[in-house]
Amino acid sequence: MDVTARIRLRTALWAMRAVLVWAGVAILPLLWVMAPSAATTGNGIGVLGWWLPERYLVPLLIVALPAALLRRRPLTGLGLMLVGATVTSVTVHGGDQGYLGQLFTVQFLAVDAALGVVAANRSRRVSGLAAVVVLGTQILVAFVNSGVEPVDQALLSGLAVATAWTLGNSVRSRREHAIALRAHAAAEAVTAERLRIARELHDVVAHSIGVIAIQAGVGARVIDTQPVQARAALRTIEATSRDTLAELRRTLGALRRGVGESAPLDPTPGLADLDRLVMATAAAGVRVELRRHGARPVPPEVDLAVFRIVQESLTNVVRHAEVDACRVSVRCGPDSVVVEIVDEGRGGRISVAGHGLIGMQERVRALGGQFHAGPRPEGGFRVTARLPLSVPTGADQPMDGDQPIGGDRRTGGDRRTGGDQPIGGELPGAAVRR
Repeated sequence: MDVTARIRLRTALWAMRAVLVWAGVAILPLLWVMAPSAATTGNGIGVLGWWLPERYLVPLLIVALPAALLRRRPLTGLGLMLVGATVTSVTVHGGDQGYLGQLFTVQFLAVDAALGVVAANRSRRVSGLAAVVVLGTQILVAFVNSGVEPVDQALLSGLAVATAWTLGNSVRSRREHAIALRAHAAAEAVTAERLRIARELHDVVAHSIGVIAIQAGVGARVIDTQPVQARAALRTIEATSRDTLAELRRTLGALRRGVGESAPLDPTPGLADLDRLVMATAAAGVRVELRRHGARPVPPEVDLAVFRIVQESLTNVVRHAEVDACRVSVRCGPDSVVVEIVDEGRGGRISVAGHGLIGMQERVRALGGQFHAGPRPEGGFRVTARLPLSVPTGADQPMDGDQPIGGDRRTGGDRRTGGDQPIGGELPGAAVRR
């Protein structure tokens, strides 16, 4: 069955259901008229071996037919049920006292149940007003119906109404709480994804544009006197631009991918691409000494995070350190990968308005690792990150063999008062690291 046929079938079923519901509502006045005479008749209907007397069938239909409206129009359904029960109790006087008491109890218990439905689907103010009307009507009708004791029935009615309203309101509160939790989770997921995309774009664009800007400046200065060096700068700009376009295309492709579509097959950068990153940084005028310790497979998210941390750190060295060399160390241990980038440049305070170091910190924290960055007491700047190869079991702990940025290994200085500065720290008069 195609989509159009399903839509037509559902529309036909909805229309048929609506017609039956309102047809039942339309015969309610006839049932109200029949109720007094049906109370004294001995007729009835046999169903599957059960005999249902007419004097019970008519009152039950009076409260059952409007109940079909409770799903879409709860207030209308409750109002019709309340009116039907009231009219029946006021107009029916035939039969014994037990029958009149049973009639009152059955009909108004159905009304109380409908009140619970209203409380579950409407605001507390609306359902509270409906509860007051239902309770007041039941108390007044109890004085008219000769089959119940008014005072005792008023207490029972109050208890029944309060119970029905409390249960319905509890259902509504739980539903609203669940909706709020889902909305909060969705908002957090959107925020996390937005920050992840922002980090990716920042890491890709900041590094590439930094290299391109430096090479463009070099080419412009030497194009007349050293054309060979100028051509080399242009080749570096071309290669960097192509790599940047490829990464941007992959990121935009992930953004455009719909639900259920397969992920792109293009490889994401990782540890294997560090040599390419070192070459690009060398072309920008900073010589990088890359040291690798250990080799083992790492999860893709850790692989990408290490590359981005080194990329952003080298970008800061090129833009802010005013130095021609730096060191990059990557150690793959049995349970974590530790990456350290150290330069002997100007050091500098950490910019609160920047996004590079904050993005690295967010990336590491998202993987359950530890991150430290700040100027060194002996000069220069250090970035250190530990990324676990599995889900961490505890809180942030100092790295074995590594002094957290913020304390001097030799003097034991506190990172808040001396030595290195953590993210957010400041060395007056120094360059700004972003």
